[in-house]
Amino acid sequence: MSETGDIFHPPVVVRPPTRGARPYRRVEIYGRTVGRATSAEDVAEFVRRAGVDEPDLDDPELVAWRGGDRTVWAPPEQAT
Repeated sequence: MSETGDIFHPPVVVRPPTRGARPYRRVEIYGRTVGRATSAEDVAEFVRRAGVDEPDLDDPELVAWRGGDRTVWAPPEQAT
């Protein structure tokens, strides 16, 4: 946290996986939804299109993974 009390937010946010026949993760860049990713490669492509030539998807200052890291592409099983 900075001295002014601002909270840092990475420019890229990958939302939790959706439920359904073909799960995906919504990708936001600077607060705008840019697409649906079904793999880390999809996320990297969205980030490249936004101007980052060689995105490091493991860099927490660039990407915030919500609901699981870059290896999670399906939602957790529903409790029965």
